[in-house]
Amino acid sequence: MESSEQMANRFREVILNGTWIANTNYKAQLADVDWVQATTKIASFNTIAALTSHVHYYIAGILNVLEGGSLAIRDQYSFDFPPITSQEDWEKVLSRFWEDSEKFAHLVEQLSESMLKESFTDRKYGSYQRNIEGMIEHSYYHLGQIVLVKKMTQEIHR
Repeated sequence: MESSEQMANRFREVILNGTWIANTNYKAQLADVDWVQATTKIASFNTIAALTSHVHYYIAGILNVLEGGSLAIRDQYSFDFPPITSQEDWEKVLSRFWEDSEKFAHLVEQLSESMLKESFTDRKYGSYQRNIEGMIEHSYYHLGQIVLVKKMTQEIHR
């Protein structure tokens, strides 16, 4: 199997359908979270909605590059999102997240071995492979946070 296919499958595992590393994924964890739980603040932790939107921000930014666009995302804006004030808002966030994640995985699968080694928009960012693997690792990091915050918010909303 090509490296690009392996990375696409690993990305799908953490976001859409896998259980191998964390025994869960974003889609499974967020399936039963409503907008109230998603926006519930626990101490100084980020909310489930903020973490979800943050991960999606980076997926969408890299997706833009994979689709031929520029790298327009900036770390300083990675937690700046409109407030979620209804179930409809939350469902739109999730819908875009799943849709962009599917596109992301599909485009990663299409990358050649030589493209994976090329610089990602600028040499300072490393290769395409490094950025895709970083996205996977970043997603697992925040998935763990979502799992913990979800458990804490479930206690509140019982």
